[in-house]
Amino acid sequence: MSTRKTISRLASIGGLCTAVALVATGCGAGGPASSGSSGSTVNVLVEAGGHAELAGVAEQCKKDTGLNVNFVELPYDGLFNRLSSEFSSGTVSFDVAALDSVWIPSFKDAVQPIDELFTDEAKKDIFPALVKEAEVDGHFIGMPAWTNAEIILYRKDLFEDAKNKAEFKAKYGYDLAAPTTWKQYQDISEFFTKDGMYGTDVKGAVETEWLAHVLQAGSAMVLDENNNVVVDNAAHKEALDFYVSMTKSAPPGAAQVDWAAAQNLFNQGKTAMTRFWAHAYRQIPTDSPVAGKVGTAAMIGGSAGVAGVPGPWYLSVPKATKNTDNAKKFIKCAYDNNSLGIESSLGLASRISAFEKYQDKAGYESFKPLIETLNGDATATRPATEKWQQIVDTVLIPVLQKAVAGGDTAALLADAKKQIQDLLK
Repeated sequence: MSTRKTISRLASIGGLCTAVALVATGCGAGGPASSGSSGSTVNVLVEAGGHAELAGVAEQCKKDTGLNVNFVELPYDGLFNRLSSEFSSGTVSFDVAALDSVWIPSFKDAVQPIDELFTDEAKKDIFPALVKEAEVDGHFIGMPAWTNAEIILYRKDLFEDAKNKAEFKAKYGYDLAAPTTWKQYQDISEFFTKDGMYGTDVKGAVETEWLAHVLQAGSAMVLDENNNVVVDNAAHKEALDFYVSMTKSAPPGAAQVDWAAAQNLFNQGKTAMTRFWAHAYRQIPTDSPVAGKVGTAAMIGGSAGVAGVPGPWYLSVPKATKNTDNAKKFIKCAYDNNSLGIESSLGLASRISAFEKYQDKAGYESFKPLIETLNGDATATRPATEKWQQIVDTVLIPVLQKAVAGGDTAALLADAKKQIQDLLK
């Protein structure tokens, strides 16, 4: 299953269509059949879990500009299929599309430039990796609406326990605290793996953490800037070997652990630390044994510095719409009022200033480490290839699952290179 699809499902509030005050709202696979909307209305095609991020924006846009927003919501797979179908036909029923970042290479020729929205001031307020990803063939084709990245969540109560602190100091020679190096992460994970608890998790069923280690080791992920396959280089092997090494401090069956399983393990008090998407901090259930006991820290760096793999979504304007002016007006509203997304169920934004606005407020302790991670020197988005999801599903995840189960990492990566080269032919 796609990493982004999984996160989308974790963040979704059930895919229900929610009425927005002062805004006309469409539901499901319906919506207008005409080629875009006209007048003071704009049709926005969104994934169900992300609609809430834009609802407040639409309300504010109505107040500020008189622009009515009609949302058409679809589940993740349905959204991709709808986009593919309408872009291929050359006739669209929407004026703005919310695109998962991994879809940009597939749809880049079907959307139009929005360069005028990317002023110097705007670019300074968007995380560098997202600015880079939004620009294709010399033009900006998507404005980031919200983004995410993995940070470290840890059991603050365990770390502050006097007995644990004394025993840890005696064994490792330094104070127990949120880790800032991977050696510390290993030591802490080892220390807490006892009495039915594990120090961390290893997610063998998703590729993101392994690839973050690749970035931290100084390599591009899987493909270099010239689209050469580099999955078998030293950085990929170093990263994979390190990730596999953590299985000794993680629950058994790592090959089958995905995002949902890892989140459940942490929320149930089974792991002392987890590397997880920052939005999850605010979604810990109130009846969880760890509620109110969780601390946050930025992703740890390697030789190339701090690096995470962002999970952004972009707002784009199809070339086929007849309502370009209103479409761009809505995207400008979304940028101007980006912080409203933080008040939604998902609780994310894309502008640095939006996160900074909330970072010192109670309940938003994940935002400072998220900002640090997204601003990391080596943080980078996924390779710009329309075959990326196929590479993930058919090559990267199977390689990772075999590796955490004890496979020969060098042989697995060599075979992965051949498979990816074949996919790219």
